[in-house]
Amino acid sequence: MRNKITWKLTFYFSVVLLLFSVIIGSVFMVLFKNHTMQLQKAELQKRAETMAGTISGFADGSGSGNGMMGSGKMGYGAYLRFLNDIAMTDVWIVNQNLDLITGGPMAQYQYSDLPQDADKVVKEVFQNKTTFSEGFSGLLSKPTLTVGTPILSDGKVVGALLLHSPVEGINEANFQGFLILIISIIAAFLLTLVLSGILAAKFTKPLKKMKNSATLLAAGNYTAKTGVRQRDEIGELAAAIDILSERLDLAGRESEKLNQLRRDFVANISHELRTPVTVIRGSLEALCDEVVTDPEQVKSYHRQMLNESMFLQRLVNDLLDLSRLQNTDFKIEIQQISLCDVLNDAIRSAQHMAQGKNIEIQQKQETPLCSVMGDYGRLRQMFLIILDNAVKFSPQGGVVTVSLIDKTVSIRDNGIGIAQEDLPYIFDRFYKVKSEENKIGTGLGLAIAKQIADRHNIHISIRSEINQGTEFRFEF
Repeated sequence: MRNKITWKLTFYFSVVLLLFSVIIGSVFMVLFKNHTMQLQKAELQKRAETMAGTISGFADGSGSGNGMMGSGKMGYGAYLRFLNDIAMTDVWIVNQNLDLITGGPMAQYQYSDLPQDADKVVKEVFQNKTTFSEGFSGLLSKPTLTVGTPILSDGKVVGALLLHSPVEGINEANFQGFLILIISIIAAFLLTLVLSGILAAKFTKPLKKMKNSATLLAAGNYTAKTGVRQRDEIGELAAAIDILSERLDLAGRESEKLNQLRRDFVANISHELRTPVTVIRGSLEALCDEVVTDPEQVKSYHRQMLNESMFLQRLVNDLLDLSRLQNTDFKIEIQQISLCDVLNDAIRSAQHMAQGKNIEIQQKQETPLCSVMGDYGRLRQMFLIILDNAVKFSPQGGVVTVSLIDKTVSIRDNGIGIAQEDLPYIFDRFYKVKSEENKIGTGLGLAIAKQIADRHNIHISIRSEINQGTEFRFEF
């Protein structure tokens, strides 16, 4: 039962072979029997015509045909007496009066004693035709093939020579041929059973491998492979299963990565929220319990709670922006805008932050006009995030350079730089470089900038060296 297909294929092959053998055997036996009968008829006809020719010679040498049939000449009589021995079978001669004149035991038969089929044979012979019949079998008490051929004298039919030959030899030959055919069919059938079993097993082996692979895939083992390499439909199916395995493996890794990101996100957001909430709660408890009563200290506590609430507001806003941008259903307002205007607007906003650290923002533009398709507000937000980081990580009195060349925007600073091991992760949510300058960051700014760039099909590249500065390039 574990190899149903093997048994089915073997059974189907065997049934087809059996039907094929029966059809071929039946056709062969019919053709073989007919061929053997035709050979026997041709041989009998040749012998009968030879003997009839000899008798016709005697008839022509004795004068009239009537005289021939009644003649007692030595040559003719002797030939008739030994005719059965010469022919090695039964030979009858019927004269024009329809009497048997061969002599011996056969002379006792009259025409009236002959079977009904013989009447047709004799009549056709006296019409100068050679004909065959199997109707004498009953009279001779054994299956017999009879050939009738005319005896001629001066061009006229003066007698009919009937040559009888038992058909036991024909039946024996047919039986031998049938026996050989049966033996051949049995041998071929047994050989086919073995070969069909081997071929069926070879056919089902890759199917079994594919079944095992599919079972492993269903159990969650996405690394399972069929190991089948064939250039046919089975090979194509196995290749499709292997591709499915690779896709499932990739999807599994992506799913695990997403689950890990989700866990990290929950942990990070919990951590980011815990600190300001704890500070606000502690300050409120101190004020409510009147632990702090000094007006200056109360004012300091109020200022601290305001800063923490502002941080919470910024964190919530960043989370909302990031959630919207990651949602493909959230549509941004794409329209024809001037990239130069977006940069100038972002630079004006960043200059207010740069003044506190006496940082100069230098601007280099190839052209005053640069038309692109995009969302003005989101692109301004993206550039402002990078400018904010550039100002944040630049030293006092540093320089931030913004350039626009061939629809490529570059923002470069001379700050503390980013370590090479941190570069692959700077666009991850809540990933923050550990530094004094970044202690108040939410870790969402660059993730938001990356989402805005992706929604605009902008390619971002980064170059950074420790204590040498960082450059962000935006290729539109």
